[in-house]
Amino acid sequence: MGLDSYRTLGRTGLRVSPLTLGAMTFGDASWGADTETSHRIIDRYRERGGNFLDSANGYNAGKSEETLGSYLAQHPGVRDRLVLATKFGGNMYPGDPNGGGAGRKAIMQQVEESLRRLGTDYIDLYWQHNFDRHTPIEETMATLNDLVRAGKIRYIGLSDTHAWEVARAGTIAEFRGWAPVAAIQVEYSLLQRTVEGELFGVAREFGIGVTPWSPLASGVLSGKYSRSNSAPEGSGRAQWAAAHLTEKTFTLLDVLQRIADDLNASVAAVALAWVRSRAEVTSTIIGVRTVKQLDDNLASLDVTIPDEQLAELAELTAPQLDFPAAFVTETAVPWQQGGTTINGVSSEPYSRG
Repeated sequence: MGLDSYRTLGRTGLRVSPLTLGAMTFGDASWGADTETSHRIIDRYRERGGNFLDSANGYNAGKSEETLGSYLAQHPGVRDRLVLATKFGGNMYPGDPNGGGAGRKAIMQQVEESLRRLGTDYIDLYWQHNFDRHTPIEETMATLNDLVRAGKIRYIGLSDTHAWEVARAGTIAEFRGWAPVAAIQVEYSLLQRTVEGELFGVAREFGIGVTPWSPLASGVLSGKYSRSNSAPEGSGRAQWAAAHLTEKTFTLLDVLQRIADDLNASVAAVALAWVRSRAEVTSTIIGVRTVKQLDDNLASLDVTIPDEQLAELAELTAPQLDFPAAFVTETAVPWQQGGTTINGVSSEPYSRG
């Protein structure tokens, strides 16, 4: 598989690469990549056939979008060949209650500023960055639909949003004939699988694409960490990684290393290949600070994990899903099909007469 093995995003006709180049590291050399390095990373990604770039207005106080904008300015004609995604919600004006969030006033201001920083007149995929409990989803979806109609954005996405809100947004859009939710962005990796309950369920029901972020769990599954090295040098996300470093994680890392050795691959490549193998996943977001890191992540496209090892990883990392996931799968289905008893009541099929 290559980056040019494009797949459609949900029920849309938008074709995207199986790995998305995340731009959160762009524009801040103190922990990410400076402008020159960021441009080289984009060049390599495009050379391999990649077309999907993901940013946000709040990434590095707007510098991420500016870095993408400067790249586009230096490469005339490239803009329309790329699928450019960014997010709204981050408040760029501390103290201004309408400077961020998902209200109409805020979105209208944020989209114009993102367009300016990106140096383009449209955004392909515009994400709500996270749940805004102060704004009715009807207001947000109405505003985004207006932006689609105005040609300023092409598709709508919801990032880090409750399943119930995704379902409500999808239903409202369907009922009113508005632009639908094309994709959701969720944290998903071998160490974070709880989204398999409600969020994957709503994605399947509404035909929504899924784009996981942090597929390497803040670098814990990158291969840098092990039982003998729980604090590797040069880790830019050590504070996020620390919470994951438990005995369960080290057991997983041991298994990943064994599988990686069997497949002549890296631990990171195996972890990324596992995420890509999930039926609900459309495109996995990768974040890198160097061209080498990008090459290492792209190597995952050449990895196919055998069924036996997929099953081993699935069993080892099986999540504890919230109610009603276990009840529905273990109790409700037998009840509906007959042949079991619940709370003393037989579930044998009844006759309608």
